Amino acid sequence: MPLTLVARKEENSLPVYPVQAGRLEAVAAPPEALAWARMHGFNGAAGKVLTIPGKDAALAGAFIGIGEEGEMTALTSGGLARHLPEGAWHFATAPDEAELAALGLMLGSYAFTRYGKKPLPEIRFAVPHGVDAARVGHLAEGSFLARDLINTPAGDMGPDRLEAAARALAERHGAKVSVIEGDALLDANLPMIHAVGRASAIAPRLIDLTWGTPDAPKVTLVGKGVCFDTGGLDLKPAAGMLLMKKDMGGAANVLGLALMLMASKARIRLRVLIPAVENAVSGNAFRPGDVLTSRKGLTVEIGNTDAEGRLVLADALALADEEAPEMLIDMATLTGAARVALGPDLPPFYTDDDILADALARASMAVADPLWRMPLWKPYRARLDSKIADMNNVSLDGFAGSPIAGLFLGRFVEQAKSWVHLDIFGWNPTDKPHAPVGGEAQGIRALERVLADRYGG
Repeated sequence: MPLTLVARKEENSLPVYPVQAGRLEAVAAPPEALAWARMHGFNGAAGKVLTIPGKDAALAGAFIGIGEEGEMTALTSGGLARHLPEGAWHFATAPDEAELAALGLMLGSYAFTRYGKKPLPEIRFAVPHGVDAARVGHLAEGSFLARDLINTPAGDMGPDRLEAAARALAERHGAKVSVIEGDALLDANLPMIHAVGRASAIAPRLIDLTWGTPDAPKVTLVGKGVCFDTGGLDLKPAAGMLLMKKDMGGAANVLGLALMLMASKARIRLRVLIPAVENAVSGNAFRPGDVLTSRKGLTVEIGNTDAEGRLVLADALALADEEAPEMLIDMATLTGAARVALGPDLPPFYTDDDILADALARASMAVADPLWRMPLWKPYRARLDSKIADMNNVSLDGFAGSPIAGLFLGRFVEQAKSWVHLDIFGWNPTDKPHAPVGGEAQGIRALERVLADRYGG
C-alpha cells in the first residue's frame, strides 16, 4: 500500500489542518498559513487539499477540507492520500471520527496499477490517538481486494481466475476451498448454475470456501460471480456491456468481506459460496422460454436470459440454506432498478429480520458505508407467476425490479435464521476523496461491523 499508518509522529512530520466548510477562521493554524488559504480561495470543501509553503521552497503543512457539517464527511481525508507529496504527515488536531479519518486516508491511497498506472506517492501518516491501525488496515485491504477484482477486465477475470483469487485468499488465511466445475454441477444438483454458464468457453463452477471452527456460529456469504454478462440470447446493446466486467461485484465484495473477517479472527464458522459463470452466447446457451429446474426443486421459466444472476444465486442460496446458518448474506450487482431508485452510491438491502435491519442501518451510518432498507413486499410475489412453471425469473411489466428480484431469491431461503440480500452497484462512477472512478466495495464495512458486534472479532 502506498500509504502507511505509523504509531507515532515522526521528527520531520508535517501538520495537516482539517477545515470545516466555511470555517477557516476557526482553524488553529499559523496566521501566514491562513492568509495563504484565503489568498487561494480555500473554503474547506470536502476532500480539497491545499499545501502550505514554508521557508526556502520547503513545505510547512497542508489543509484538508472536511465539508459541510452533517454530511457524511468522515472519509474525505482520503483526499490527502491522493494529493499530498511523499513524506511524513500528521493531523495537527485530531479529527472528530479519528478511526474513519484514518480509514479514509487508506482508502484514498488506492490505485489500480495492474496495467501500468503508477501508484500514488508513498506517504507515512501518524494515526490519531486511540486508532486501531491493524483494524483499519484489514478494512482497507478487504476493500482493495474487492476493487481490484472488479477493475480487472473479464479477459483476465473469468470464472477460472475468480477461483484462483479465492484460492489465494484462502491460502493466506488458512481457509479451505473446494470447487464443483462444469458438468459436475449437474451431478451435484446445481443445474441453474450450469445452465447459465454452459455457453462459455470457460466452464461454470461453484467456489466453496470455509474457515473457522465448526462449532462457531455459522455465517454464510453468497456472491454473484457473473464474470461477464452479454445478456445471453437477450443480448445487451454495446453500451450495456461496457461495464459488465463488474457483474461479478457481488463475488468480489464477499471475498473482500471474508478477508476482513478472517484477518480480524472473527469468532464464526465462515462459508463463502460463489457461483462463477460467464453469461455467454453460443449454440448451447439457455433460451428465453426455457424452464429450468433449480436445486430446491422449484421450476423457473426464463422470461429473460439477462436476469441470470438471480438464477445462479438461487442454487447457491438453496445449498447454503440447507445448513440453516445463523446468518446468510448474499451480495449481487443484480438490478438496474436499484440504481434508478437510489443511485450508484446507496445500495438497497432486503431482509425480514427487523433486528438485523436496524443493526445494519445503524452500522452503515457509523462506518460511512451507506445502505438503505427496501421492502420485501409480499403482494409482488404474484408478479413472478408463470403459466407453465412454479415461477418466472422476471416480472413482465418492469415495475419494482429490485424488490421483485429480492422476492425471487427469498423463495430459496427457508432455514437460515437471518437472511439479507444486498443489491449493490459495485462501481464508483465519479471521483471521491476516498475512491477513484472504478470498482468499489459497498456494504461490506457495515456488514463487518454488524458481524463483529454480534459475534466478536
